[in-house]
Amino acid sequence: MYKIFPASWDRKNPGRLGAIRCPCLHRGRQQTGQAQAGENRMLNNPLSHGLWELTAPAGPDTDSLTGHLNVEVAVIGGGYTGLSAALHLAKSGTEVAVLEAVDFGFGGAGRNVGLVNAGMWVMPEVLRSSLPRDYGDRLLDLLGNGPKLVFDLVREHELQCEAVHAGTLHCAYGSKGFDEIQERARQWQARGAHVEVLDAATAAKKLGTTKYAGALLDHRAGTIQPLAYARGLASAAQKAKAKLFSRSPVQSVERVNGNWRIQTPGGHVTAEWIILATDAYGSGPGDPARTEQVPLPYFNMATRPLPAELRLRILPGGEGAWDTQLVMNSFRMDQAGRLVFGSIGALRGTGTAIHQAWAKRVIGKMFAGFGEVEFEAIWYGTIGMTSDNLPRFHKYDERMIGFSGYNGRGIAPGTVFGRVLASYVRGEIRDADLPLPVTPVKAAAFRFPKQMFYEIGAQATHLVDARL
Repeated sequence: MYKIFPASWDRKNPGRLGAIRCPCLHRGRQQTGQAQAGENRMLNNPLSHGLWELTAPAGPDTDSLTGHLNVEVAVIGGGYTGLSAALHLAKSGTEVAVLEAVDFGFGGAGRNVGLVNAGMWVMPEVLRSSLPRDYGDRLLDLLGNGPKLVFDLVREHELQCEAVHAGTLHCAYGSKGFDEIQERARQWQARGAHVEVLDAATAAKKLGTTKYAGALLDHRAGTIQPLAYARGLASAAQKAKAKLFSRSPVQSVERVNGNWRIQTPGGHVTAEWIILATDAYGSGPGDPARTEQVPLPYFNMATRPLPAELRLRILPGGEGAWDTQLVMNSFRMDQAGRLVFGSIGALRGTGTAIHQAWAKRVIGKMFAGFGEVEFEAIWYGTIGMTSDNLPRFHKYDERMIGFSGYNGRGIAPGTVFGRVLASYVRGEIRDADLPLPVTPVKAAAFRFPKQMFYEIGAQATHLVDARL
């Protein structure tokens, strides 16, 4: 077995989990309603969660772990995967506890764009051919239906997360981009997916801009407020009798009398199983999942609520959008009519000014009559990229399992994989039924140089390029 941490491993700095270090020593909590501007429940820099923390309803009331707790399953990580696993386990009557180092939705779950897409970035046929027989088809079927599971859970548990099940638009940049979306549509349609290619004129009506050669409309997909969705899953899991603990970073994990003993600063949990669900934001026990991925920074910038005329013209159907450019752009509207515009890049050092200036230029060029662009919130996070842009399933040790490597597709895959992990723990599925084969952890080569290449390359591109 791959040894992922010694029993003596100790975590003294839980703030390291974030892409931005945590300087705060106090945590404010609001029990109901929305967070007020300036309130910092995440113990983190305002550049980390931005608009989503300002507008998300409060999550469930949770405390840090104290004393000793016995459960059947311990989940490490309070994002989509961990919370989905906990919810599905608790609904089936399994005793489960979730240990989150900071707060639920702190990692990628609270920072992403909020596009609930089907599948992965990898073309369906490439994905299918990259995996052993049967696994590719199972993965495509699961992830193709992933958005349905998300929106079914939203309805079932009445999650207040601005869910809009209106599809997403993959926008073609130039003729090469149009060829790409046509091929992607052909491959999904061959599997019976409800997708269609829009010509430039039809796409322009849906997007509010004439800058694209067309778009792929995926009717399966949609948008959510991502932090609100994570907090909603946490509330649903807690109502189903899952035990949730925030501010409980795992310090060590060891085998004791055939079970797992998970130590936190205030107590410990004894469990038969561990689900490791930290992904790109892991540390300590989550180090292997994190280090097999190359960090790709991605930022979002939210305007002030737009006037009615622009709101009726830009994405009037409520779809989310992203494009085929190498340095990808994404845009969507939130419930209040703010345009949320994003791209690859980190908001630190010279990147903050460069990316803001670029975003203002591009928005002005894309949307006629937009006027002066002002941002109400800016933030960024990390996308974990694997070598082949596909996720992984690992058995880290005996009765310690997890998925990792979502490559920018965390919402639907995380929700689906959480359900799969719950079924696996309960013995309802076996290795041969999984959507991915069991693979060993392999650290990514040249992680830091590649990370710097992404970050500096995005700055260079945005400094000189405003082709849209």
